[in-house]
Amino acid sequence: MNYDGLRDWLDKIGQRGELTTLENVDWNLEMGAIVDVLYREHPPYPPALIFDKIKDHKPGYRTLFGHFASPQRIALTLGVNEEFDHVLEFTRIYHEKIKHCVPVPRTEVKTGPAHENVREGDRVNLLDFPAPLLHEKDGGRYLGTGHLVITKDPDSDWVNVGTYRIMSQDQNTAGIYIGPGKHAYIHKQKYFEKNQPMPVNIVLGSDPLIWFAASCPVPAGISEFDFAGGLEGKPIEVIRSDITGLPYPADAEIVLEGEIRPGELKEEGPFGEWPGYYASPQSLEPFIRVKRILHRNNPILSCANPARPPHTLTLLRAITRSAHVWEELEKAGVPDIRGVWSHEPGPRQFTVVAIKQRYPGHVKQAGVIASQCFSGGYQNRFTIVVDDDIDPTRIDDVVWALSTRCDPETGIDIQRRCWSSSLDPMIHPDSKVLLNSRAVIEACRPYEWMSKFPEVAETSPDLRKQVLGKYGRAFFGLR
Repeated sequence: MNYDGLRDWLDKIGQRGELTTLENVDWNLEMGAIVDVLYREHPPYPPALIFDKIKDHKPGYRTLFGHFASPQRIALTLGVNEEFDHVLEFTRIYHEKIKHCVPVPRTEVKTGPAHENVREGDRVNLLDFPAPLLHEKDGGRYLGTGHLVITKDPDSDWVNVGTYRIMSQDQNTAGIYIGPGKHAYIHKQKYFEKNQPMPVNIVLGSDPLIWFAASCPVPAGISEFDFAGGLEGKPIEVIRSDITGLPYPADAEIVLEGEIRPGELKEEGPFGEWPGYYASPQSLEPFIRVKRILHRNNPILSCANPARPPHTLTLLRAITRSAHVWEELEKAGVPDIRGVWSHEPGPRQFTVVAIKQRYPGHVKQAGVIASQCFSGGYQNRFTIVVDDDIDPTRIDDVVWALSTRCDPETGIDIQRRCWSSSLDPMIHPDSKVLLNSRAVIEACRPYEWMSKFPEVAETSPDLRKQVLGKYGRAFFGLR
């Protein structure tokens, strides 16, 4: 890789001019507002933000936002050295990387920087860490927004690493919301069916690669630690907790070790979530009883600020979902995929697939599989299939294809009773059934008379090349 852990990663992005530090900011709404305004107003890719000397907290206890809000920072995280001048090209590079990625099992070590400070018993105090109140109508301060939640299947050796929001409640308890169908939710169900508590480790700051892996749709049975090791090409070093029996990264910034007990519930939420709404109301949810805290000197609390898009997670979600849907389409045998893009304003709800049509039904096949595969199925709303002359990342191109190549009567299929979540704002607040409908839209030239479809009025590739050569790419705002 091009860096060694989170702190070296921060040094590297700082050298590139992609890191800004602010001091003396209030955790109470001001921090969240700064991130929200910056990420909505700064074109096109804002810097990462470190907050230090936060009101009511020790200097050196810092928060970090915006890890993955630029393709260059994601490229550094993934060890990608190839040049790219388009986000779709970077998605292709990542797609090729995961296509050849073989999970590398993690390796256990006895100690690491995470052991610089150890707090147990009465010394456990979650309130020491500068968790922000991000949005004005949030139900509390959220300690976990850019973190790792580590659980284990009680019936196998499978260790899952996910990201599920965590709200500070008091010194040693924190609420957690895990959506139905998520891997940790299934683990919890299994423990509770046995009337057993579920052990859990929470990592509130880690190597960005591990958080990146935790944000990817890694299949059941494969640990995100091992997926991250495959992306890096060497094992991730972990320490096994003697309290939970679960691993955590040896260089983690902050680790919470504890358990979630069956039948124990506290009020959690509401929270402004990634679709841009307070979609799930305050409700009784499980909580974590924290038995021990480990942290580095001057710990960094890793954060995200989901809100009305664009926000700190939209580019990450767009790239990972697009590349993994692309991979699943190819694994399903769908040929000639030329690009996939889940658009940033709706990175789980609005996916565009570009193909070169090869046979009747090719468009429908691509659309149906992309809309329901594991990587694309969760809370999906629209899947649009376009021809290979359409750049799926350009909304102008996509709307043009929709407007001129889609016959609504024959080109739109509605799927019903599909996988959704309580974060879906279109599910009625009183509904207990988390299902949605979705549209699969064919916005391609009709295969059966493609050769007779009107020609496009645009500059030819040869003339475009000639003009670029004469006036220079900079004149047109191109690299």
